[in-house]
Amino acid sequence: MNRKVSVGDYIELTWFKSSYSDSSNPSDCVEVAISPGAGTVLVRDSKNAQGPRLSIASAAWADFVGGAGRE
Repeated sequence: MNRKVSVGDYIELTWFKSSYSDSSNPSDCVEVAISPGAGTVLVRDSKNAQGPRLSIASAAWADFVGGAGRE
């Protein structure tokens, strides 16, 4: 599932949920968005879409996902 959200007047973010999310409770998930031009990935709690976001460098995110995929 994807959700597009405008940030101010400048950036539109598309948020993605993992395909491994619990389908019995679609609101209970972590969502990620790629910040265009900033070289970062944003992470948020889907239950609190307006709440805080964690900003992670794209390279660090790629390392994390690659490592998680090996488990």
